[in-house]
Amino acid sequence: MTILIEKPELESQKNVVETNELVLDGGFPVPKTLSNDGFFAPEINSFGNSFRDYNAENERQKTVEEFYKQQHINQTYDFVQKMRKEYSKLERMEMSIWECCELLNEVVDDSDPDLDEPQIQHLLQSAEAIRKDYPDEDWLHLTALIHDLGKVLLLPKFGGLPQWAVVGDTFPLGCAFDEANIHHKYFKENPDYNNPAYNTKNGIYSDGCGLDNVTISWGHDDYMYLVARENKTTLPSAGLFIIRYHSLYPLHKEGAYMHFLNDEDKENMKWLRIFNKYDLYSKSKVLVDVEKVKPYYLSLIEKYFPAKLKW
Repeated sequence: MTILIEKPELESQKNVVETNELVLDGGFPVPKTLSNDGFFAPEINSFGNSFRDYNAENERQKTVEEFYKQQHINQTYDFVQKMRKEYSKLERMEMSIWECCELLNEVVDDSDPDLDEPQIQHLLQSAEAIRKDYPDEDWLHLTALIHDLGKVLLLPKFGGLPQWAVVGDTFPLGCAFDEANIHHKYFKENPDYNNPAYNTKNGIYSDGCGLDNVTISWGHDDYMYLVARENKTTLPSAGLFIIRYHSLYPLHKEGAYMHFLNDEDKENMKWLRIFNKYDLYSKSKVLVDVEKVKPYYLSLIEKYFPAKLKW
């Protein structure tokens, strides 16, 4: 089944409501500050620092930096191939999308300097914020709801993988580690760093080869993409692209690795950049009323996914 979607409308073209905050259906207010691209975003995170500030001096920052040290040392090309082979089997369990959302109540992401709330709140905060601004793009609302479900890999029943193998910014392997990557210095201890086959700009790839042909560090993004694809979701390609690459910040935030994109990737990047703003700036200590919004998201799940999925 093919779903056609219109090109995204720029935020600067939308009518701006003159209020200090948006109060979403789930009771989640989003403070608004107008940036130069027309997007309303809060200036500080729930810890009082700038968003994605990896140099802020606080206890959580120490946890975040140690996380990236472990991730950069241990995520290798061979490790990713091993993980993809293992988890492509989808033999851990069967459950619905909503059941998986509820499992995330047990998960906190150590790589995130902006939030320490259970992940289900981040999913709903992102989805509700997008729903407010893009009411007709229901596929995008659902994509926001499910984009982090792969973090169940942290739980024992899914293998209990270490945080560095599940969360955090992702990056290509099989080519040189671009300096746009957070805490780049720790890559020097990665076994791939001095591999002559991998330490050039293109490595084992070619310009315009397409991201589908580039090995990206293993984590919740790729796992959820595999789950959605193999369970025959009818989400459009842009939705799958967002799920698979939303943590690839060196690409969509810093502009690194752009030479690997093909034409389809470039089109999907437009939606990923829109999504990313809500993924980042909707993180808040103010919680969404889960039961109030649940019926709407259950209807979207039924539209785009089977009742039970293999995980």
